[in-house]
Amino acid sequence: MEPTVSGSDERTVRELIRFYLLDHRTPVGRAIDIALLGLNLLFVGVFVVETYPVSARVRSALWQLEVGIAGVFAVEYLFRLYGARDRLAEFSNGYTMVDLLSILPTLSIVLLPTSVGIVNVGFLRAIRIVRVLRFYRFTADAEFFFGTVSDNTLRAMKLFLTILVLLVVSAGLFYSVESGANPGIETFGDAFYYTVVTLSTVGFGDIVPATAAGRWVTVAAILAAVILIPRQASKILREWTSKEKVNVTCPDCGLAYHDPDASHCKACGHVIYQEADSRE
Repeated sequence: MEPTVSGSDERTVRELIRFYLLDHRTPVGRAIDIALLGLNLLFVGVFVVETYPVSARVRSALWQLEVGIAGVFAVEYLFRLYGARDRLAEFSNGYTMVDLLSILPTLSIVLLPTSVGIVNVGFLRAIRIVRVLRFYRFTADAEFFFGTVSDNTLRAMKLFLTILVLLVVSAGLFYSVESGANPGIETFGDAFYYTVVTLSTVGFGDIVPATAAGRWVTVAAILAAVILIPRQASKILREWTSKEKVNVTCPDCGLAYHDPDASHCKACGHVIYQEADSRE
């Protein structure tokens, strides 16, 4: 039920902000979710398009769009901190830190244009690609603006998201350190192609890192793929293999999920007398 701001159920502005930023059921909460999801996609899309040859007019329009979206994200970031019950915990939250990191490059160029002259502005703005990590916030639970999904579907979504995020972030960082130094990397598409070929272990060899930073990005991407993807996939496999199990916990050793016809715990041998239909 949507909160009200009247009578004994009166809520402070801070509570309302916290409610709507977490809510998936009310029209306002759903609208916020959909808007943030769309802006996330658009923010990442602007970065990708900017890596391709475009006219000065289009590039100027993309920059204005980037600044506008970054401003919206900055307001959202401040609202999350303001509405949080524990602001320190919210500030140190991984999702919140990603939010801040993704908008800092754009805001620093707008607010402190002279201070960014000593750094590589292209690399600084490429950090915006980490915004794709923000999509993990939408999979924090099984409830979405379009309804509730099963645990297995949620795990599959997280696996797909892990692969997508790994490819996009790796490609974005590789592009930022290799463009200009590597003749094979002219656009984000080139970097994405290299990342897919490398992480899939195909390794055509038509594009290779030309800088030390590019090699380190490649090493980090490979290690992340080796660690993260099997971890997510194992959760799905474990769920599939336990579908035929019955959720009964052994009172002696605490082992849960036993075979449908089990009468004894397979770990300790304790009698559990799990019921089974003899007709099966």
